[in-house]
Amino acid sequence: MTTQTDLDVASHKVVHDERVKERNRVQRLFIRPEMGAAIGAVAIFVFFLIVAPPFRSPEALATVLYASSTIGIMACAVALLMIGGEFDLSSGVAVTTSSLAASMLAYNLHLNLWAGAGLALLVALAVGFFNGYLVMRTKIPSFLITLGTLLMLTGINLAVTKLVSGQVATPSVNDMAGWASAQKVFSSSFTIAGVSIRITVLWWLLFTAVATYVLFKTRIGNWIFAVGVPVTAVKVGLFMFVGFCAWFAGMHLLFAFNTVQSGQGVGNEFIYIIAAVIGGCLLTGGYGTAIGAAIGAFIFGMVQQGIVYAGWNPDWFKFFMGVMLLFAVIANNAFRNYAAKR
Repeated sequence: MTTQTDLDVASHKVVHDERVKERNRVQRLFIRPEMGAAIGAVAIFVFFLIVAPPFRSPEALATVLYASSTIGIMACAVALLMIGGEFDLSSGVAVTTSSLAASMLAYNLHLNLWAGAGLALLVALAVGFFNGYLVMRTKIPSFLITLGTLLMLTGINLAVTKLVSGQVATPSVNDMAGWASAQKVFSSSFTIAGVSIRITVLWWLLFTAVATYVLFKTRIGNWIFAVGVPVTAVKVGLFMFVGFCAWFAGMHLLFAFNTVQSGQGVGNEFIYIIAAVIGGCLLTGGYGTAIGAAIGAFIFGMVQQGIVYAGWNPDWFKFFMGVMLLFAVIANNAFRNYAAKR
């Protein structure tokens, strides 16, 4: 026969179990790779709300999201590659290479711009395959392989553009067939509550969502985290995904600005890597998320635009970039130590 005491004990046990579950959920939340970046993002957002009144407008948020998206698309791919244990220092100039290839091939071969974009995609994927194949074939660190690719692409971008067009920028292509439809896909805007939002924001969110699904819901994601079987195919595929995202970012560059400067893009690879690190990716691989990289890109966008809205010298951006990197490394290390103890 069940007594009142038995019922009280059972009730107490249920309450205790629920409290334990709730505590475990909180602990799991705080040890997620992107948690440090999320806390930093909130702090930076509040900071600029206070010091920069123009930052408070919906239009300013739209500008921040646009700046974040152009970084975030590439940071997504770079983050997956870093989780797989590799780096790609050629990712910044690869964006410019893709843009230049699409523009010059279409212009000089009298092609529809979509055809030029398709050929540029092949070029971008080939660069990614080249990097991945050499890394796996030679066993030389990807840092060195892609540093070589960075230098080669930088030289090709400048030399070929000068050779073909006689200048350092590509000719205008906005009067060519395919411009209008491609511009809608890669660089158009839409309006929400009277605020103009660039379409790259949607692409950025979509890339992040797909990458997150692949990482946590598929066998490929397990291979990326574990750098497991089949190692070669996974790593080459990750390098090619970086190439694909570089192509996509390059198409936005082309269809947003019409012409492309052949010398741009150098140094952007560090922004992508830092965004991924701020988001919780380890330099040693095997840890991180695409969501974290998105938050890291959002932090970059806030700081980049927040400095302007605050009326400060833009040179402070690099100072903040260094501060954010140090904060991210320290915070990520602290959260990992906390996770290890738990």
